[in-house]
Amino acid sequence: MRRPRKCFYPLFILRYFAVIFTLSIFGYGNLSAEPLTLLQVLNLLEAHNPSIANANARQDLAQAALVTSRAYPNPELEIGGGSSTGIGAGALNGSNQQVIMSQPLDLPFVREARSKVAEAGIISADEANRHVWLTVRSQVRLAFYEILRRQAELQISKDNEQLLTQIRDKIKLKVEVGEAPRYEQVKSEAELLNALKLRESAETQVEDAKSALRTMFGKALPHQYETIGELPAPLVSLPTLENLREEVLDKQPVLQQVRADVQMAQAKVKFQQNLRYPQPTLKAGAERDPGLEQWRVNIVIPLPLWNQRQGPIGEAAAELKQAEALANQQEYLVIRELENAYNRYHIANRQVEIFDAGLLKEAETVLKVAEAAYRLGERGILDYLDAQRTYRSVRNDYLNAQFDRQAAQIILDRLRATDLENLKS
Repeated sequence: MRRPRKCFYPLFILRYFAVIFTLSIFGYGNLSAEPLTLLQVLNLLEAHNPSIANANARQDLAQAALVTSRAYPNPELEIGGGSSTGIGAGALNGSNQQVIMSQPLDLPFVREARSKVAEAGIISADEANRHVWLTVRSQVRLAFYEILRRQAELQISKDNEQLLTQIRDKIKLKVEVGEAPRYEQVKSEAELLNALKLRESAETQVEDAKSALRTMFGKALPHQYETIGELPAPLVSLPTLENLREEVLDKQPVLQQVRADVQMAQAKVKFQQNLRYPQPTLKAGAERDPGLEQWRVNIVIPLPLWNQRQGPIGEAAAELKQAEALANQQEYLVIRELENAYNRYHIANRQVEIFDAGLLKEAETVLKVAEAAYRLGERGILDYLDAQRTYRSVRNDYLNAQFDRQAAQIILDRLRATDLENLKS
């Protein structure tokens, strides 16, 4: 009796989907996406950066406070009733009703002072938003260029490792044929191991730099991504330090913010002082008793006998002194940061100019001369390796000087608020 043939199609389909599922899990993260540019990363700020979202919420809060300051107090409606029992001859018995409407009166000078507090709060929130936007944008630029810097260092480490591998192989061949002593091979092996360690450290620093940038955007950036870009051209000319001080003091949003905070504190003092005047309440109503109907208009004026708002006025005055002190301190900090960035830029720019003037080329020439001398037997392996280390150190110093100059330029741009024209209105 023939056995029925088994159907392998369901099993094949299950295996097919299992393979696809496995590849989707383990292979998806390795798919190479298009490298990100600095402009693409900056375009993610508005929608994904929590600091900017917080600053936008502060602006909304300030706008809502202005609406609150301009709102009129609500009236109160009082309705009551009951029964009346007459006392004495001719008195009437029956029900009674009353309706009373109360309207607190908002004094014009109190209302104006309250509005000025809210208006100063809006200015402070707007300037704080600009300050946060400039700060976050600068942080993103610094983080992005830090990735490029670490990638360049990684490339130098790879080139160094490749060169030392070639040196090790050449020395190994010389040792095998008896043209070089054994210690030269040991020395080259040690140098290669050190190069391997430097390359692995550079790879870790690249990942750390990418992680630092990713923390500014949360899930907007994938866990694995690549960046592409290069340093922009340096400043053609930099204004004098005196001109920069004037520019920063006039345009820097954080200074405008603390000055608005001082104005808001001044408005709060005025507001608390105006609240010492009694806030009247107008009342109007009607009462109906058995045989009697009354219409009344009253005004209620609180008497400031026990509480003359000494406490709130003193608190507002203390807040004003605090705001003025913080404003002065912030000016000192900003000017100090400006002077530091200005000096760092000039130092780094001078270093780059020295390298461009021939130092980098000279180090490369020395390495080639040392290599030729070693091949001809005129120099030992130690001289050759020393020239190679010097060349690598010069390349790293040149790279660091370029990125230090760019970092100082970013700080100067933030202090000068040169990116504010890109801020959406």
